[in-house]
Amino acid sequence: MSITVPERVWWKPLDKGEKLWVAIALTWCLVMFIMMPLWHLQGKQNAPSETYRVSADQFEKAAAAFITQYRVGEEQGVPVVAPPSGSDIYLVARMWSWEPVLKLEKGKTYRLHLSSVDLQHGMTIYPMNINFQVLPGYDYVLTITPTEKGEYHLICNEFCGIGHHLMVGKILVV
Repeated sequence: MSITVPERVWWKPLDKGEKLWVAIALTWCLVMFIMMPLWHLQGKQNAPSETYRVSADQFEKAAAAFITQYRVGEEQGVPVVAPPSGSDIYLVARMWSWEPVLKLEKGKTYRLHLSSVDLQHGMTIYPMNINFQVLPGYDYVLTITPTEKGEYHLICNEFCGIGHHLMVGKILVV
């Protein structure tokens, strides 16, 4: 017979080295379990606490009014806006673009309203380590204060269709 019944005690007791690794793994799990709430509360990298339900049409209308009010130019067919500091600014994600190009001042604080009008997108601000999921039906309000001058690229990191690789936007900090 090819299959046999295992012996009464078919496993062998842990030796000293295995016990050490089990203890290290268990200790690390407990440390991480304790650290997760601390990172959430003290990490200052949490999702915004200000999020609103909004329809795609409502958000597009608010963004269009913002673009019309603060438009200063155009870059490759995408409007460039330069809002005053302290204002509410809007960024729209749609297949396969970010609109508008934001021209912000270094050291000034803005309230960035972020939403998608079609499907889920992911926003990475390159070269910084900022990653955020953008879902339709939600207006995420992020308080941002640019600290360094430069050109920052918005990259979609959530596959959104055949033109996904073209979904690149821009934030200019002057």
